[in-house]
Formats: sequence, structure tokens, C-alpha cells
Amino acid sequence: MSEFVLDASAVLAVLFGEPGAELVYNAMNNSHISVVNLSEVYATLLDGGMTFDDAEELVDPLPFRIRTYRDGHAKQTAQLRPLTRHLGLSLGDRACLTCALSALLPVLTADRRMAEASGLLGLDIRLIR
Repeated sequence: MSEFVLDASAVLAVLFGEPGAELVYNAMNNSHISVVNLSEVYATLLDGGMTFDDAEELVDPLPFRIRTYRDGHAKQTAQLRPLTRHLGLSLGDRACLTCALSALLPVLTADRRMAEASGLLGLDIRLIR
């Protein structure tokens, strides 16, 4: 099975049972997520009124690999800003792209703006719906 980098929108699709969830869930055992994007997942769940303990109960069992985010990643993420500014990509979006570039893996996302970065960066970015 293929490996992927997941962005927050892909993980949230699984947690909320949204379209594309099955595709993401089936890929999770071989997938990675940046610790920055994992933080986005938790923040979204908390914004929705969930307690942190409840959010942790939902997220902790998910079988993806959590990737660190270090100073080199921060620099690469910042360098993506001028290239992707016109797409309106967030820090989390760019952190996901940095993770994919570092790991040489394709991205799974529900965010159409992220998919538009594919040609700019030479990345395989796949929409889940």
C-alpha cells in the first residue's frame, strides 16, 4: 500500500465521517502527519466544543505516524510562503507540504487550494473528494 502525508482536512474527514473518509482511513496505516497538522486537528475539535480529553480519545487510536517539525522544516515552510501566497495557504498547509517534500511522499487532502500547489512544487497532491 502507498504511503501518504495527511493534512488536517483529511484526518478531520475521517473523524467527521465526511466524503473521502474511507480513502483516508484505508491509507492511514502507511501515512504520516506533521505535528503541526496534528495540532490543527485538535484545535478544530476543540473549536467544535469538544473537551481535550474527548479529542484525544478520538485521535490517539488513529494509526498514522506523527512526524516532528524542526528548525529546518520551519525554514522550508517559510520559503514556501512566496510561492504559495496567491493560493492563501495557511502555515499548517505549508507545514504539510514541507513534510511531503521532506519525505518524498504524496499528500492526501480535502483542500482544493492545496491541490493547486501541486504543479508549483512538483508534488503529488491528491484530493480525497
